[in-house]
Amino acid sequence: MRHKENTLTRLEFQVMNILWDLDRPACAWDVLGEWPEPKLAYTTVATYLKVLYEKGYLDYTKNKGEGKTHLYEPLVSRAEYTRRTMQGVKKDFFGGSLKSMFSYFIREENLTPEEIMELLSSVEKEE
Repeated sequence: MRHKENTLTRLEFQVMNILWDLDRPACAWDVLGEWPEPKLAYTTVATYLKVLYEKGYLDYTKNKGEGKTHLYEPLVSRAEYTRRTMQGVKKDFFGGSLKSMFSYFIREENLTPEEIMELLSSVEKEE
């Protein structure tokens, strides 16, 4: 049974990033070809693709004429995953307060007043 889970492990996220960057249906060999050194085993990549399918992040089709080759496509965009993840961080770590979350990052990153003003300016430009 397929179900969606909110978060991805580090390696699952790396697989998804490769698929998002490829921006086309891809098989395990395609993902492996984009994987940085040290390379994973083919079977490990195939397992991650299967897990991501089972979690509801990917769908696949069989590549006609190529035996059991599956071509995987993301069902969730990078932007959508980022949005969901950040909403979860805001809720779980900051009690749903965007102000608390921003304050935390401003303190943790030791932003200068100039950098804070630059951020505010970029937000105003987005509006």
